[in-house]
Amino acid sequence: MSYHITEECISCGACEAECPVSCISAGEDQYIIDEDACIDCGNCAEVCPVDAPQQR
Repeated sequence: MSYHITEECISCGACEAECPVSCISAGEDQYIIDEDACIDCGNCAEVCPVDAPQQR
């Protein structure tokens, strides 16, 4: 499993700093997760104020 970021993302950047494998980056309109690198730790989901990171 991995996480992905939904359209609810407000581009606050809170998730990027919490990722232990640095697989989150700023996209054009919102943050994105490299799902191949995601280790499914859930840190991003814990800090997101709008619950944008969701498990696949």
